[in-house]
Formats: sequence, C-alpha cells, structure tokens
Amino acid sequence: MDESESLDALAKILTAVAEKPYDASLHAQNIRLAQSLEGMEAEVQSAREMMIQLVAAGDDVWLPLLTAKEQAVDLETEEGVQELLALYSRAESDYLSIPILQKHVNFLVERHALYISGEQSRPEALGEIFTTSWTREAIDNVVEKGVGHLTQSYKLWDVQRDWEMEMLEAAPKSKKAALVEHVQAFHLARLRQPHPNIEETFQSYSSFTTNYLPPQDYESTLSIRNFDRREKLETNITNSGGSLESYHQYIGYERRAKYPDTFVTCGVYERGISEAAKRRFSGEAGAEEALRMFWASYCDALRILDAGVDRELETCRRAVRSVPGSGEVWARYIRLLERIDEPPESLETVSEIYDRAIEAKLAPSDIEQLAPLVLARAGYEKRILEAGDGDEDALPTLIGVLESGIAVAHQASKSIDPKLRLEKFLVTIYENSGLVDSAFDVWKAAAKYSKSSYQVWISYTDALIKHQRFDEARQVFAEIHTKQIDWPEAVWEAWTSFEHLHGSVEEIESCLDKIESARYQTNMKRAKEAAKAAYEGVQISAEAQAVAAVAEAPLPDISASTTNAEGPMDVDQPAPERGTKRTAEEEPASDVHKKARIEQKPPPLKRDRENSTVFVADLPEDVTEEDLKNLFKDCGSVREVKITQLPMALVATVEFFDRESVPAALTKDKKRVHDQEISVHLAWRSTLYVTNFPESADDPFMRNLFGKYGTVFDVRWPSKKFKTTRRFCYVQFTSLDAAQNSLELHGRELEPNLPLNVYLSNPERKKERTDQDANEREVYVAGLSRFTSKTDLEKLFSTYGPVKDVRIALEDNGHAKGFAFVEFEEAKDAQTALAANNYELKKRRIAVTLADPRVRARHKSDTGLSRVAEARNRSVRIKNLPPATQEGLLQQVLEKIVPVKRVEVFLEKREAVVELENPADAGRLLLRTEPIVFGGNTLDLSEDVPSSHLPGASHQSEGSTLFKPRRLGPSKPKAGLGFKKPGNIARSEAPSAQSPATRPASSSGGRGQDDFRKMLEKK
Repeated sequence: MDESESLDALAKILTAVAEKPYDASLHAQNIRLAQSLEGMEAEVQSAREMMIQLVAAGDDVWLPLLTAKEQAVDLETEEGVQELLALYSRAESDYLSIPILQKHVNFLVERHALYISGEQSRPEALGEIFTTSWTREAIDNVVEKGVGHLTQSYKLWDVQRDWEMEMLEAAPKSKKAALVEHVQAFHLARLRQPHPNIEETFQSYSSFTTNYLPPQDYESTLSIRNFDRREKLETNITNSGGSLESYHQYIGYERRAKYPDTFVTCGVYERGISEAAKRRFSGEAGAEEALRMFWASYCDALRILDAGVDRELETCRRAVRSVPGSGEVWARYIRLLERIDEPPESLETVSEIYDRAIEAKLAPSDIEQLAPLVLARAGYEKRILEAGDGDEDALPTLIGVLESGIAVAHQASKSIDPKLRLEKFLVTIYENSGLVDSAFDVWKAAAKYSKSSYQVWISYTDALIKHQRFDEARQVFAEIHTKQIDWPEAVWEAWTSFEHLHGSVEEIESCLDKIESARYQTNMKRAKEAAKAAYEGVQISAEAQAVAAVAEAPLPDISASTTNAEGPMDVDQPAPERGTKRTAEEEPASDVHKKARIEQKPPPLKRDRENSTVFVADLPEDVTEEDLKNLFKDCGSVREVKITQLPMALVATVEFFDRESVPAALTKDKKRVHDQEISVHLAWRSTLYVTNFPESADDPFMRNLFGKYGTVFDVRWPSKKFKTTRRFCYVQFTSLDAAQNSLELHGRELEPNLPLNVYLSNPERKKERTDQDANEREVYVAGLSRFTSKTDLEKLFSTYGPVKDVRIALEDNGHAKGFAFVEFEEAKDAQTALAANNYELKKRRIAVTLADPRVRARHKSDTGLSRVAEARNRSVRIKNLPPATQEGLLQQVLEKIVPVKRVEVFLEKREAVVELENPADAGRLLLRTEPIVFGGNTLDLSEDVPSSHLPGASHQSEGSTLFKPRRLGPSKPKAGLGFKKPGNIARSEAPSAQSPATRPASSSGGRGQDDFRKMLEKK
C-alpha cells in the first residue's frame, strides 16, 4: 500500500484501539504498521508506550523502550537509576524473558565494573547503588527471576558466577572466608536445580572446591538434581520450534507427576505463556486461545500445589493484564479473593475486579468468557447472602449482577447461551426468593430474544408446569408447536408428555392431532429443502465435470501436421447423405498403411456412492430388499440395497447407478411401506466429517459423543496402512435433525487447545477434507545428521513452497534417526523439492525422493534380515473377520492390546495381516489366552503370514505381469562374440525332448551366431 493508504490504515487502527484499549492484538497491529512507515519513529515509540500502559507486552516491545530509557535518564543520579530499574521491574513482571533479564544483569555488571575498576569514580549522588553488596543483591534478584527457564537460565547464571569469582579473587583475606562460603552455597543451589549443562556446573564447582575448600568437603556437600527425565520433553520443544503443543505436553507431564515439582512446573508454565504471547504479538491464529488456557491452568496449578496466597495473587494480577478478555481468568481471580480470610485493605474488592473485567469490553463479546465471569461474581454474592453476612442490598445486588450480565450478553451476541447458564441461575434465585412471576419473565425475555431455541421454550414450559400453571403451559405449547424451532420434535415430545400427565382425553387427542399436522408440514418443508439441495448439488457437480472435461481436452498435435505438410488437412465436417459407394475422387487406401484396428474399451465409470445413495429410515420390521427396489424402481436403476438392523430401528441405504435418480428418490419421503410411514433423505446430509479429535478417541468414544444427538448408524474410520497420521472419521446418523444438532460440537475443545472440527460430509468438498493426494505432496528425506531439527528442514524446504508438516523420526534421546517426511501444501512443490537431493545439510549429503509408502524398500534392515523377512517376524495373520471389516476399526481394537504399526484387510478372504512394532509384541498377541471378539466374531490368530501379504513383497500375480519368461529353470549359457559355443551342452540334450514349442528361435528360420560369422567372412 502507498503512504496515504498506510496512514488511513493507521488511523483506523488507532480508532479501534480507542474502542478496545485492552485488545493486545490491536496494539500489536498498531506497532507493526507504524514500524512499516518511514519517519514514524516517534509514533512507534508512542504505540509501544501505550501498549505497556494497558496490557502486558513481550521483549519485542520492552527491549526498545529499555534502551531508550537507559539513554534518556541520568545514570549518575539515584533518581535516574531508580527510574530505569523500575522500568526493568515492570518489563520482567509481564512475561519470562531471558533477553530482558540478560540486558538487566549485564547493565548491573557493567556499571559496577565501571566504578570498581577505577576507570570512573562512583558519584556520591548514587548513595549505595552499584556498591559491591548492592550489586550482588541486585544481580541475585535478576538471576532468580530466570532460573525457572531450565534450558536458558545458564545465560544468566554464568554471568553471575563469573562476577562472583572475580569478586572472590579480588577480595582481601579478611573477607575471603565469608565469600568462599557464599560462592559454595551459590554453586550447590544451582546443582539442585535441573538444567542441561549440569556437567559444566559440576566442573565449575569442582574447580572451586579444589582451589578454596578442603578435599574432605567435596563429596559430603555435593547434591545433584537430575535433568535426564525431562530431556526428551525439552528436545521436543527444540525440534518443534517451540510449538505451543509441545509446551502443552510438557505441562501435562508435570501436572500428572506423582510428586509434582513446583519449581519446574512454574518454570514450564512461564515459558509456555511467554511463547504464546510472542506468537499472539506476531498475529498467529490460535495463540490468544492458547495463552488464555495456559494462564487459567497456571492459576489452578498454583492453587493445587499450595504455592501460597501471595504468589497466587501476583500470578492472577499478571494473568488479567495479559489476557483481559478471558472470563475464566477473571473468575479465578474473584474466587481467590473469596478464599482469603482477611484480605488487606490495599487489595482490590470483588466488585472492583468485576467492574474492571466488564470495562475491558473483551469478555462480554464472547458468551463463553462472559458466563464464567458473571457466575463467579453471582456465586460470591449468593454465598454472602446465604451466610447472612450481607446487608439489605445483598439480594438486589445479586439479581442486578445476573440481569446486567444477561443484558450485556444480548447486546454483544446475536445468539443466546446454548447452556442458558445465567438464565437458570437467575430463575433459581427468583424461585428461592418467592418471586415466581419474575422467574417466568426471565424465560419470556429469553424466548423473545431467541424464538427458535427449543431449550428456551422447554425451560419456560417446565417452569410453568413446576408451579402448576397448566393452562399457561398448554397455551405456550399450542402457540409454538408450528413455529420454526431448531428441534421441534423435542417440543412435541414435551407437549405430549405434559398432556398425558395433566390433560384430559380431549386435550390429549387435540394435542396429538396438532402435532401430526405440524409434523407433516415440517417434513414436507424438509423434503423440499432436501430435493432443492440435491438438485443444486447435481448442478454444481455437472458444471464442475463440464469445466474439467474442457480443461482436460487434448490439444491438436501441431508438430505432426506441420511435418506432414503434403498430406490433406483433416477437417471435422458432416458426412453427406449418400450410399455406400465410393465417389470417383476418393482414392483407395494403400494396404501398406493399414493397421489392425484395436477396439479400445471405454474407461469404466467411476462409482459415485456419496451422491448416488439415499438413506431410508423408520422402516417396518418385515421390510425386504425387494420391497425397497419396488418402491424406488420408477426413480432409476438401483445398484444395491442394504438393510441394517440397529438396536432401536431398522434402516437401509439404496444406491443408484446414476446420481440423477436421487431427486426422484427423495420424493418417496413420507411414503408408506407395509402401512408404515418411512423417511428418505440424501445419505451424505446425515453424515458428518469429524477431525481434530484427541488421539485417544476410538469408536466407542465417538459413538458416545455423538449418540446423545440421535441414533448413530455408522462410524467409518480411515485405513492407516498408507499414512499413519490420519485422524478423521465419518459419523452417519439415521436422521437429518440429529446430524444438524450435532454440529454444535464444532469448535468444542475435547482437550485444551484442541477444538473439534465437525462438518457435513458434502461430497463436492471431499478433496478439501481428505488426504487422498498426500503421497504426491510428500517427500522422503534420508541421510540426515543426528543433530538435524524440524526447524532446519522447515527452513530448507519452505524455499520450494509452503510446507504443511514435517515429521522427523527421533531416537529415545531426542536426536534424529536419519530420515524424515516433509509434506507440502501442493504436489507441484513436492516435485520442485526434489532439487534438494544431494544438498549438504549439517555436513551431511541428504537424499530426497517422493514419499510413496506403498513401495517398500527391499534392502537389508538393521537386523540383517530383508525387510520382508523382518516384517514377517513381527506380523500376525487374522482370520474369521466379519464382513465389511474396517481397517481403522480393527486397528483400534488391537491397539488396546499391543502397539500396532499397520493393518491390511483382505475382504474377499475375510482375513487381515497385522504388522506390529517388534517380534515380542507379535508373540504377546499370539500367546494371548483371552479370545479377541470383533464385530461378533472370535478372531483366529496365527503366525502363518503369506509373503504376498507382507509390506515390501511383490503383489504382482502371474496374470498381471507385463513380460513373462518363455520357460522356467536354469538360465541358458551365454553365447555370442567373446563366448565359447556351447556345442557339447546342446548335443547332450535328447532331440525328442525338444518340442516345437520349446525349440530355439534360431531353428525356425531366424539368424543365429553362425550366420553372423559367415556374413563377416564374405566381407
């Protein structure tokens, strides 16, 4: 953008910052944009200062401000030094930053050295500042702030150690003994802290004791704290480039420890928070959510570890400054204040904190952040009221908090809280206080705001029924049963149950009649919508196929036509209507150019199962395949009918040969089969594509998760034999409503920082949501140095195109095994990346090839066996599989017993071959005494694995080979120039044993070696 556009953008960002002053991302944009403009140094400085006044900032903001402050203040006066040190203290309180701490400690050491060396006399105006004792205490405080960073704290500690040793060497004898004791304690304290270069620390302590301590004190005082058990986690952080996921795993490891280490746990939290804040400043997606999660979890960890009220208070203050938009963090702050028995007068009150949170204008914009905040404040007020500690305004205050919270939520969001947390809390308060009419008003207001929410209407009618307002409840049901509600079946069921309990016969029948009419209208509307959607899908697909056909049409071979310029030009023209006689000007084609015409079989049409299948539900128990074929026979040719008996329903899928038959098939919805009304819809419209779920999620987990929305017909899992990183599945319901309702799971975090992705499985977007072309987008890199990291590979291969993922194989010690896989966003970039073959990386020449896991290497493995033989040793053959076995589902069952590397199912034989991690696991599986039941069948396990089923073995049958040898057996002796004529061998063979079929080709008229020699002799 030009300068005028940049200035306009800067003005817009400043306006946005004024509206949301506590939004850290807006401040970051303001700083970055100001930095991109020339001559805007003052504006950049102003933007940085504005950010640190309102929210927490990282070293990208603080380091330039500290440098500017150091240059601006008078360091020869106590006031100037204290002003700079105060700024350092503020910077260090936001996030753990080794660069800021390094700058601080180096400043202290350099200023002290300036005066103690005699280079410059220390001004009296400094008082005690920069004396040796003052400097030692100041350095110790700075180093202590960074000691929790296990891998980089040495950068601070080494500076302090060198400074302490210099002071010790230069100290007079009278002070040396005290300093020796201090330096010894300093070393021992460090040895008790886990850190990677502990050997260097040990060496430093060894040198110190040799020079200053008696030998007998050496072993008795030494106590080393081990770092080894965390080395793998630290290596994971390094190899992943400090990814937030690696910090999340590290935190989980420390939190799950039997004896948690507060020192290490807090250090990992501080590092993860600092990294998340840095990524948020750079604008990385998801960093804000990760930062909120880290802070909330950090507050919980300090409470559980009993770190002390002072430390919890300090952490909560830092947290709300860092993520003022997190209602979860504000809620923890409020509950912490409530736990303090006698808070000091200087401490903020709950109401003051609550007002600050609302003032931030960030939490109210998200109901998931607003609700925890309001509930924390309301819970605090409610407990005061119940304890009798409140005044006469306690109840109005509680009601006011909830009502204002609901009002703020309505202003900030168009959708209502699906859990109705605030409304339910307020209704309970009203009912307990005897204000029943006010409770009804809450539900009336909620229903007015969200007219289509079945949860609101059912909550409203439940409240009326609870207080025996039966006539009013009946009136509400009658008014809403025909409205556009997100789940009308739930309302109809609630009305039916109500009338059965409290209605007369006439009222029950009237209710059922109205519901039947409403159901018919609703189903008709849904059928029209389904038919419209199906038609639009067919139209989109047809247009896409037409475009693809034009794009793939072969271009004419211009070179061929130009090289044969003498021949006539072929022109497409209509043939004249005439007889079969050849006209006079036509020349008969020469036999020389005739070739046998080979009829080319047209390519088979690709089976379009997703677009050509309808789902049929609510079937009668006695329905047959023939019944369904007769029902749909006028719609088009039926390819296949499958009837499935579920625990509570009988359903079927009907697949047509042609997708154009589907719109007609959808008109069969609400038809009757054996006097029972059935429902028909597009199969994919009740199928969900689900991904980004936890690695531990299996088939029962997914069925349980989605089963609460309706009957799950099937869960299909992908095979992992070609790509082990696949983690998605298809969940198919028996009804459209269940699929639509379950979409609310989209974005829900089943694990922290892991939002679930749930989409309708639209066939037209299949390529966008699968990894079917992953093999073409991935390269295999071999010959890596053991010191190669994921960052090294990302840096190298990103020069060829956007890199989607890098998977590097690691040893137990965290070093690279020597190979990796790099997946690109586009297949063309993977082809381009092949140019990196033979590139020198970390002093090693690497090999780069396309990664096709279907082609297994046949060279010797580390064990000395061939790959096929080694795979056989760790593979198990499984028989008696149920029909239509899913490889992914079978792998889930077996992984609960032993680690599984790959599974391949042979459906026609109802068998499978399972390759395990090692032969020991294969033995464990074979020796298992308990039977393995899968799909109702008891599996038969054996070690009799056919070689053709193993990875790396040739699967090419004799009938499919391109070239076949003329005969089997020993190879024929070599003949020709330079070789002896095998006359004796040929004569030894019995003539009668040689049939015409096996006679050498030369005997049938072809030229042999003798003919060749005679030809040379004539010359």
